[in-house]
Amino acid sequence: MPDIDPNGGWMPLTLPQLDFWEEFTFHPDQPVSTVAHFIDIDGDVDVDALKRAIGQTIREADILSARFHAPEESDAPRQICDPDFVPVLSIVDLKNQPDPISAAKDHMKRDLTAPLDLRRDRLSAHILYRVGRSRYLWYIRAHHIIVDGYGLALIEQRCAELYNHFLGRADAGTPFHPFSGFLTEEDHYQKSSRWQKDRAYWADYFASAGGIEVLERGDEDYGEPGFHQTAALPQDFSKALLASAKAADLGWPDLLTLLSGLYIFDAVPAARNQDSSTVTLWLPFMSRWGSVGANLPALLVNILPFEMKVHRSERLEDFLTRSADELKRQRRHSRFRIEQIAKDQGLAEGSRYFFSPLINVLPFKSPAFADCKTQRNILDSGPADGFNLTFRGEDDASGMSLGIDADPSMTGRDEFERHMTELPAFLSRLLKPENLQQPLRNVIGENRSAAFLEAAAQRFPY
Repeated sequence: MPDIDPNGGWMPLTLPQLDFWEEFTFHPDQPVSTVAHFIDIDGDVDVDALKRAIGQTIREADILSARFHAPEESDAPRQICDPDFVPVLSIVDLKNQPDPISAAKDHMKRDLTAPLDLRRDRLSAHILYRVGRSRYLWYIRAHHIIVDGYGLALIEQRCAELYNHFLGRADAGTPFHPFSGFLTEEDHYQKSSRWQKDRAYWADYFASAGGIEVLERGDEDYGEPGFHQTAALPQDFSKALLASAKAADLGWPDLLTLLSGLYIFDAVPAARNQDSSTVTLWLPFMSRWGSVGANLPALLVNILPFEMKVHRSERLEDFLTRSADELKRQRRHSRFRIEQIAKDQGLAEGSRYFFSPLINVLPFKSPAFADCKTQRNILDSGPADGFNLTFRGEDDASGMSLGIDADPSMTGRDEFERHMTELPAFLSRLLKPENLQQPLRNVIGENRSAAFLEAAAQRFPY
């Protein structure tokens, strides 16, 4: 990664950024790959402190001021964090509207569905909507080429930290690292022996993997919206998840990932590999720990395949232990980019791997603004491939929700709605303590029976 200028000059794009740049060149007029949240802040809000905190957070996150340039079609694009491109916080007072919340959401939708031109537009927007006497909605939108979902969560947490500091309730905390620092670190990684070891690991992994589907950029269809639904999971689900994770000696995100993988293996037979005993799951990796990226909002998330093996004679507890160990081994090599793997595997320009089925577990702690009730709301996480499961919750597994996205050309409406009912019930059944000692053949394969579906519909009437 040559020509990194730590003093604010033009810099190269990272591999994931180049992937999104290529997507833009194929679909320049469509509003794709946008991420957006809004934070509902209700209570004794000090609006001056809030505006000051948002403003400082935006300035610290220098990637939000990125602009891109490619002089000619064939030239490699470059980027610069331009102080003149820093997003400006807009204030919109809607408190006197008949329905301020709906009015604010309409404003957000218009912004969210507008195409972004990576060659000239500001790629992040921040709007503070006043929707009551002391209630505000902070809208945060960015193109995925500059920030991922965890990056937005970092921005929200940093803003809350600064807000509480300005009220004299907390320390100022640590400012974000500059984006150029990550590029320098990434350059060192790509020249290191660790990079070579990671590359060898993934070469071996793909050599033994089943057929992994490839997607042509020109075939991606952003015209028709896919199926999407989100539903809250009951608190007793979170309690059962924590209890089962403790019994199995696993982190609850890994437990949820593996049980969801069993559901996909069981309920989506088309996802199985040719040997019928494995399924290739796509799992996001934050790729931040041990890196300046741990305190840097940017596009750092990686997506890697996980071949999950299912032996029906194996006890559920043994399956979880074995699979979790495989995940841990894989995470040691998770900094190696999927885009580099695609190059190494000989994928042609204009093609990429088809990230489906994908399981994304997001244990993000909500920001806490002093003396206020705060709720994070997800508006858009970018486009999804095929069939995707997204679980969101606090770091203690409370406030859990399930989101499912599906391509209508691959999943019918009836099947999609069945998954919304069937998946939570399947997970709850496997979380029962007695099932840990059962062989897999006793705990999967039952969830599509009429009796099971009837019971599931009563408990999870989405």
